[in-house]
Amino acid sequence: MILVLILSVIFLLLLLVLVLSSIYVVRQQSVAIVERFGRYQKTATSGIHVRLPLGIDRLVARIELRLLQSEIVVETKTKDNVFVTLNIATQYRVNESNVIDAYYKLIKPVSQIKSYIEDALRSSVPKLTLDELFEKKDEIALEVQNQVAEEMSTYGYEIVKTLITKVEPDAEVKQSMNEINAAQRKRVAAQELAEADKIKIVTAAEAEAEKDRLHGVGIAQQRKAIVDGLAESIRELKDAQVSLNEEQIMSILLTNQYLDTLNSFAEAGNSTVFLPGQPEGVEDIRTQILSALKAR
Repeated sequence: MILVLILSVIFLLLLLVLVLSSIYVVRQQSVAIVERFGRYQKTATSGIHVRLPLGIDRLVARIELRLLQSEIVVETKTKDNVFVTLNIATQYRVNESNVIDAYYKLIKPVSQIKSYIEDALRSSVPKLTLDELFEKKDEIALEVQNQVAEEMSTYGYEIVKTLITKVEPDAEVKQSMNEINAAQRKRVAAQELAEADKIKIVTAAEAEAEKDRLHGVGIAQQRKAIVDGLAESIRELKDAQVSLNEEQIMSILLTNQYLDTLNSFAEAGNSTVFLPGQPEGVEDIRTQILSALKAR
């Protein structure tokens, strides 16, 4: 009786082990490859599944369906013989409808994707100069992506995005580019400063010219006002029927103007005027002014 009980327990344990070994779970966004006697049997999707125990059905691989990223570094040469290092980020995933090819046709998919990308870059970059490479790196990335995607689609892989994240020229070339850029910026700055100085000089010259012009206009207007005043005084004396001829009238007005001028000098307080010491000196000045007017 005890022997039967022991055998029953052993049988139940073996049965439990067989049941547990035949049950497996596949996580979300992944699939499992199941083989039977070394031959592909099925692709199990997410959830709980049952397989034949004792090694009849074997779970040989679990494949991620989520988006994966591979980062590689490629060194190549541009059209103008500059060696550059390119950092490439490739985002890819297994095509859910072609999982069998993705597992059985490729052993190292990351290495093979890298090889395709290197080949595509080394055929595209040498057609461009270094400046063109910086300007068109997005276009090159798209071209490489399309070329590699076409190749990898036959193996069950989708190339979602390829990005050129960094373009690093040789150290000496990079230093030369920085020096050229600095020299260009200094030249532009010098040109701007020279232009600013030119504007200052031209503006100052224009202001000085305008000042001289206005000063001249003021003097002309002053002289015109004096002449108009003299003419008006002559007319008033004539209208008053004073028994004086024009020369006498002019003499009186000039003498008056002369005395007004002396008053102006006196009010200034900082001017020195030399006048004749003789009483007839004023008469001499008047005579000289009249002679000058007649000469004109």
